[in-house]
Amino acid sequence: MILPTGATVAVADGATVRLFHNSGVKPGVHLVEIMTAPPVSTHSGSGARHHTGSANPDGRRLVEDDFAAATAAFLNKLSLDGTIEHLVVVSDPRTLGEMRKHFHRDLRSKIIGEFAKDFSRRPLEDIASLIADA
Repeated sequence: MILPTGATVAVADGATVRLFHNSGVKPGVHLVEIMTAPPVSTHSGSGARHHTGSANPDGRRLVEDDFAAATAAFLNKLSLDGTIEHLVVVSDPRTLGEMRKHFHRDLRSKIIGEFAKDFSRRPLEDIASLIADA
């Protein structure tokens, strides 16, 4: 995948989110990590409707769902204020599914790629390779 200059890459899981900016003047993936404040959990995730059981064995998943909803809200805000022009989302499948439920229509139109992989603790080079090889 050739990532447009200025594109944002969000790498998330149920507890962390890392944002990257594609810099560089030639086509390709040249990521620079952006230091941002982590999303503030709002307890608005759909996880509030989940009940403990075999499909949802503990409260940890509720916390992860809430974090995913807060991450989506954070990305929505960045999209609506014009900070995000193009977005690639890299997240484990469960968190990605939860975030999708909360993406604003404006943000959805800016998503140019999604990867259902847990790369949240992987080095920058691995993330860049994942996107470049797509």
